[in-house]
Amino acid sequence: MVIEKDDKLILLTNDDGLYAGGLKTLLEVMEEFGKVILISTIESMSGMSQALTVKTPLRVKLLEENYRHKIYACNGTPADSVKLAINQLAERIPDWVVSGINHGSNASVSVLYSGTMAAAIEGCLYGINSVGFSLNNFSPTADFSICKKYIRIVMKKIALEPLPGGICLNVNIPAAKKNEIQGIKVCRQSKGNWREEFEKRKDPMGKTYYWLTGVFQNHEPEATDTDEWAIAHNFVSVVPVTVDMTAHSYIDKLKVRFKK
Repeated sequence: MVIEKDDKLILLTNDDGLYAGGLKTLLEVMEEFGKVILISTIESMSGMSQALTVKTPLRVKLLEENYRHKIYACNGTPADSVKLAINQLAERIPDWVVSGINHGSNASVSVLYSGTMAAAIEGCLYGINSVGFSLNNFSPTADFSICKKYIRIVMKKIALEPLPGGICLNVNIPAAKKNEIQGIKVCRQSKGNWREEFEKRKDPMGKTYYWLTGVFQNHEPEATDTDEWAIAHNFVSVVPVTVDMTAHSYIDKLKVRFKK
């Protein structure tokens, strides 16, 4: 793959693994916009958040190359993949970092745990326009084709007007039929939390182990300006995510407390 001066270079990754259906669909759409470097792991890295590999060597293998894309397998996390591609594999800094399409929603506080969104945030830290896409369907046979239209819309908007520095987009697509999706709704992250519940089990040797399950609790189910509301009402939610985690609204109050 030769990157010409005017080609848009797109770095593509996910957290569901190299052979996930969502990644395949995203690759098809991104090739409409430019040349693609795809890097992902063979196995799932869901829930890895911004984790980096620091205790074992990172290894990468070029699996496929043609005039449209290069595909690499990496043994690291989604954040590792972005760092490695930008620093070692790409001929130049990518124009976009695009992550997904995740199996399952990354709305509300799930953004904190998501490897898919961690990759987008990592791209954002490099000053690259970055987006994470998710489909609210956990089935391994989910139909990702319904996402194509909305991925194109979002990326065309970014192509026309790049995102400000320090901001990436978290895009969640409802699990609905094409004719049921109501459109795109720009909104905020819903307030909520996962109520972790561990199932106590026994392995074949009789030893106890625990399996993480969980139920999401939406703390504001009636609020109509949140991503959770949008998805529940068949809207594609678009949330601007900032890498600045400072609680700016509390700074002045905290200053007063520390003066006492």
